[in-house]
Amino acid sequence: MAKKKVLLVDDEESLTKLIKLNLEATGQFEVSIENRGTEAVKAARAFKPDIILLDVVMPDMEGSEVAQRLKEDGALKSVPIIFLTATVTAEEVSQAGGTIGGEMFLAKPVNVQQLVDAIGQHVH
Repeated sequence: MAKKKVLLVDDEESLTKLIKLNLEATGQFEVSIENRGTEAVKAARAFKPDIILLDVVMPDMEGSEVAQRLKEDGALKSVPIIFLTATVTAEEVSQAGGTIGGEMFLAKPVNVQQLVDAIGQHVH
């Protein structure tokens, strides 16, 4: 079975390295990291991910703006996005049905199983 390609966009380098290691350790994923929101569209075009994990709060460009730019790109507009955020709690995400603005949200800190499950809901 081909590995699912995951683009992880988050400014926290230690977090992205940890998530990459943990997801790749499952044997199900190939993970590419981009730590700058401003470079996310370029990184997505180059990597051609099956799904994008996108931080909401980043210093150079908010995740919502990154998502908008991805959705405006013809080659990327159908790639599912899962937002990762420390600005809401797991309880708030649950109360919102796991989505905000039509996109799935996961509250940080996330564990590997949460990510695997969420990716599985969007990529078959």
